[in-house]
Parts: sequence; structure tokens; C-alpha cells
Amino acid sequence: MRPLKLSRSLLLFAMLGLPGCAIFSDSPHYRGIALSDNDLKQLTPGVSQQADVQALLGPPTFVEQFDSNNWVYVAQITKMRIANTEGLKKQSVVVVTFNNDGSFKSVTRRSLSQALPVEMDGKTTPVPGGNASLIQQIIGGVGSYNPLGAASDTSGNYGSGALGSSPAGSFGSSSF
Repeated sequence: MRPLKLSRSLLLFAMLGLPGCAIFSDSPHYRGIALSDNDLKQLTPGVSQQADVQALLGPPTFVEQFDSNNWVYVAQITKMRIANTEGLKKQSVVVVTFNNDGSFKSVTRRSLSQALPVEMDGKTTPVPGGNASLIQQIIGGVGSYNPLGAASDTSGNYGSGALGSSPAGSFGSSSF
């Protein structure tokens, strides 16, 4: 009888723990404009214009920098992974090409398997004065602190201006 109670209680704890696993999973995030084949079939080469493409598909994700006749539509499905990093599950890239007169020319699809890996360069760009030590930074800041900011001029007169150079003159004092 005792092993049966133990197995029932283990089963109960296991069943209660299963919904908690949803904490570790995240719903996918959809980004961009996912274009269907049906949408792309509505475009007629030589007839459809850029305005027609934008009305049907929406604005492109970006226009290629060196050839403005190529509009690129990117759609991604990402999902959060361990340590809150996003993982790319699926990606679709559609390049819509136009002729020089603005008429539709062709469509090219690219998938994630055709993507080229791009890694960031770990090097830093040297800047003048960028390698100052802590002591150089402390000594370099000596004399540059001004608690009053723009309230004092270079001669040390505070509040000097159109009304006079003395502090009393700047508050409108009168002689008796």
C-alpha cells in the first residue's frame, strides 16, 4: 500500500510541475512582411509598376544601396533561447527587381540556408587620447571643474553683465 501512495504522490507532483515548464518556453516573434507565392503571382513582368508592388506587398524592408531597382522584403521568425538570446528559426528574403523605367522585372527568393555568416570584428578603432590611464585622467581633469558654470566670466567677476561689474550692481542696488 505504501509504494502505491508514493507513486501517486510522485505522479501528482510531476503533473503539477509540467505546467511550470511553460515558463522556460517563449512564443515565436514574427518580424517583417511574409510574402506568399499567391501575392507574388499577382505581379506581371513589364506591366506592374513600383506603386502596384508597394500597394500589393507593402513597403520594402529596405532598398538596396547600390541598386535602387532592387527592393528587399525580409521576414523572420525568432524565438528566445537560454539567457534571453534570440535564436533565428526561419528567415525568408524576397528580392523584387525593377527595370530602369520602374516596371516589375523579376522576383528572387532566398532562404536561411543561403545566408552568409557575418561575424563582427573584435578589434577597436584607435582614437587620439583614447589610451589614457586612470592617473592621466585624474590629472587631466584638474582645473577644469567650474561649479558655477557660465555664471562667472574669465576675470572671476560673478554676474557681470550690462548692469555693472560688481555683484551688488547686478542686483540693482542704489547709492544712498
